[in-house]
Amino acid sequence: MINTLKTLASATALLATFATAGTAGETLDRVKAENMLTVGTNSDWAPQAFLNDKNEMDGFDIDVARAIANELGVDVEFVTPGWEVMTAGRWSGRWDIVVGSMTPTAKRAEVLDFPAVYYFTPAAFVVHNDFEGTEIENLNGKTVGVTPASTFHQYLQHSLVIDAKGVPAFDYKVTPGEIRTYGAGLSEFDDLRLGNGTRLDGILQSLPTILKAVESGMPIKQLGDPVFYEPLSIAIDKGDDEFKAEVAEIVEKLRENGTLTQLSQKWYGVDYTTTN
Repeated sequence: MINTLKTLASATALLATFATAGTAGETLDRVKAENMLTVGTNSDWAPQAFLNDKNEMDGFDIDVARAIANELGVDVEFVTPGWEVMTAGRWSGRWDIVVGSMTPTAKRAEVLDFPAVYYFTPAAFVVHNDFEGTEIENLNGKTVGVTPASTFHQYLQHSLVIDAKGVPAFDYKVTPGEIRTYGAGLSEFDDLRLGNGTRLDGILQSLPTILKAVESGMPIKQLGDPVFYEPLSIAIDKGDDEFKAEVAEIVEKLRENGTLTQLSQKWYGVDYTTTN
């Protein structure tokens, strides 16, 4: 009986070893075998990721994803699932990686792995040009638009936790009367452009997105200074340490050889790879 139990224990341990070996690097193996990196990202969030005039994916995140694929020696294709789907994890192989300017919060780290932060963006409030206040606090009690399940949303709910290294401390300067969430794209900007207080009093969004909207001619303006700096990371599904290490090494290489800085300057005009 004892010998039988020992045999069963040994067999169980061996099976566990094989199972671990079979899953280790599964994503990386699939990417190499199929010669394709499938990237989850956005399609209506300029200048990070958007469809250009040729109906092709373009933007900072798109260029970063292409650079990662190039280092892996594979082709790249893009898919655009909803933000809440990408942040939920358990992708079941529908895409291999998310290059979508995602903040590596502790909550998301329960279901996702974050191999590397690749840039930082300031988060700021934006209002209609007719907004009379000059201070961020003038939005207290007002209606503020935001992307759901985002760090901007969490900031307005006073529940934001950013535990990445090198990020400046922040405090909550606005308590909205109503938080209005907007799903696909940047439809909150369409509501804000209708007029001050018509549907929205303000929006909390990334500064590059705000500047892009101002550049496009929208009658809006930034209100005050950025309220926090958001570290943005590559995200992968949890559990593939080999793929995680490979992506981390590639991002560090792109940082050291200046590629990330060049792409940031290309799309933003400044180097967002540092909070300085």
